[in-house]
Amino acid sequence: MKSILEYKDYHLYIKDYYEERKRLGAFSWREFCKSAGFSSPNFLKLVCMGQSKLSKVKAVSVARSMGLVGFEEEYFYELVTFCNAEKDSVKKAALLEMQRIAMEHKIRVVDGDAFQYYESWKYPVLRELIPMMPGACPRDIAEECKEHVSAEEVRDILAFLVKAGFLKKDGEKVYSQTEQTVIGSKEALPIAIRSMHKEMANMAARAVDRYSASERYFTGVTFSVNQEAKDRITKELDACCKLVLSIANEYKDLDQVCRINFQFFPVTEKIKETYRA
Repeated sequence: MKSILEYKDYHLYIKDYYEERKRLGAFSWREFCKSAGFSSPNFLKLVCMGQSKLSKVKAVSVARSMGLVGFEEEYFYELVTFCNAEKDSVKKAALLEMQRIAMEHKIRVVDGDAFQYYESWKYPVLRELIPMMPGACPRDIAEECKEHVSAEEVRDILAFLVKAGFLKKDGEKVYSQTEQTVIGSKEALPIAIRSMHKEMANMAARAVDRYSASERYFTGVTFSVNQEAKDRITKELDACCKLVLSIANEYKDLDQVCRINFQFFPVTEKIKETYRA
């Protein structure tokens, strides 16, 4: 069975634990539940199926019944918090704590890099800007940014981008992008990206008054859809993003970093069937 440090879902971990115990000898959900102090003989089976959740109190008894101690027990509690949390802030805190525990015990995870990369507009913008300014010092780079960033921040972010593999050093103060994209688990990356979307949306709002119409392009439409239309539009927006990047990649004499936001979201509830009869 894999180390618990490789899991991001406690439902799956409990299921794998049960199947491993069953493979090694006679073991049932009834026996498992009884050892964890539950009167219901199939409570943990329902948990694994996603039909029930573990509370913090129940998590303690389950962890002990599975023989988890020390950092493994601590990791399991964070795992439960992460999966049960409804707020992104709680999920992020739990996931970062899971990463800390895993890193301390020699398990490599990349979610922390994803969080750091997306925690501020400065990381993706500087990743694009720095290769266009060979030989520039951090102060020169900072002065080219429309939003405030200090020379010290540029220096720190540059060190992170190189260490994390998003930029590579080609010479003295000369950098180029690697082919690496930001990769994290399917559980972590959406949380990190939501933070970036919020920050970029705020920057877009400021840009309405900050720049002239010749410097920025804003447009939008309000329309009615059904689920099939939404799915098709989402695919078209994804395809548009890829097309935009392919156009930008056709040019070598790049001299500015820009951002495009697509916001596609509901502004009403779904209308009940009775009104559409």
